[in-house]
Amino acid sequence: MRVTVIGASGFIGRHLSAALRGRGDEVVEASLRSVDAASQACEGSDAIVQLAGAPVITRWTAGAKDEIRRSRVDATHALVERLAQLRARPTVYVSASAVGYYGASETATFTESSPPGNDFLAQVCVGWEREASRARELGMRVACIRTGIVLGPKGGALARLLPIFKAGLGGIIGNGRQWSSWIHIDDIVGIYVLAIDRAEGALNATAPDPLRNVDFTWALASALHRPAFLPVPAFALRLIFGEGASILTTGQRVLPERTLALGYEFAYPQIGPAFASAVSS
Repeated sequence: MRVTVIGASGFIGRHLSAALRGRGDEVVEASLRSVDAASQACEGSDAIVQLAGAPVITRWTAGAKDEIRRSRVDATHALVERLAQLRARPTVYVSASAVGYYGASETATFTESSPPGNDFLAQVCVGWEREASRARELGMRVACIRTGIVLGPKGGALARLLPIFKAGLGGIIGNGRQWSSWIHIDDIVGIYVLAIDRAEGALNATAPDPLRNVDFTWALASALHRPAFLPVPAFALRLIFGEGASILTTGQRVLPERTLALGYEFAYPQIGPAFASAVSS
């Protein structure tokens, strides 16, 4: 199989590309910095995986929010428009999305059949998936991967967290009650491979054991044999990130109901082994 991976230089992209090559697939790496070049890289491929998007953990100025939206919604719209012009189009389109699709809640549980939220990130995800789904009009099978907090060595969430926790400066965020729906890098790669091979529609890429932030924090501290006594006040995060602090201070309890129903077996369903693997590599 020939797979074009757009955003192959990112954390998930690097691991997915390696896994695909490991099973004998040909991987074509591309970037959405040039939509025309990205679409040409899709010519003759069997599948496309679109992972590109501007970082969301940043201060949400008007310009930053516009870039978050444009890099996902507008760029995907432009890409699908270009794909329509290809003579040898792929038959599979797999798009990244995020659990932010569901909005935030301390009490609700979300599955793939849950409706979207109405905050900024939820509406970005709705638009992102809508534009990706237009590839169905071109005869392509489309899957959207709603990703949680990705754990793995040398990248993802731990790239920011490990230095802090190793210094003994880690702690819960805000009141610690917000949900952390997480996934090990090996499992998100496995879910993308499932989507490339045979799945369509929305798939939650989260382990079946979401945790409140306080439990997530203590599990990481335990894996590193470090204390976690210094809470991070919500107001301090709002001073740094503005509206963007909501990514850290709110969350959602997301279960991979449809992912499991499709037969995916998690390599790391529990947080302890997932952290042990991620911090020891």
